[in-house]
Amino acid sequence: MAQETKRATLSWLGDLRFEGRTPGSGATTIDANDALAPGPMPTLLLAAAACSSSDVVVMLEKMDVRLASLSVDVSGIRREEEPRRDVAIQLTYRVRGDGLDDTKARRAVGLAVEKYCSVIASLAPDLRVSYDVVLI
Repeated sequence: MAQETKRATLSWLGDLRFEGRTPGSGATTIDANDALAPGPMPTLLLAAAACSSSDVVVMLEKMDVRLASLSVDVSGIRREEEPRRDVAIQLTYRVRGDGLDDTKARRAVGLAVEKYCSVIASLAPDLRVSYDVVLI
């Protein structure tokens, strides 16, 4: 299988604000001050939540679940010393759908977080990742 290359361009807007673009997409603003847009670290958390959620959606569809809603609360614990990277992240998936039960939801989320999410797999190997599932 050929390797895939993803591309993005980041442009400085002033202060600590930047605009990111990928081919064929709209702009994403990143504000390192977390004032006008999410900063780099919250953007990383959002990327992990979006990546794993995409996998959850696909898996639940394969399980014949008609998804009605999915949201994720995600938090990261950063260390004090530089680089102030996340040492742990916690994701809580809130899921509702026809044909959904606790077993299906936990299986889909577990596989997404532990096996399929490329964002989480790209993070430091010592990052502690924990998750929970809430049926609504």
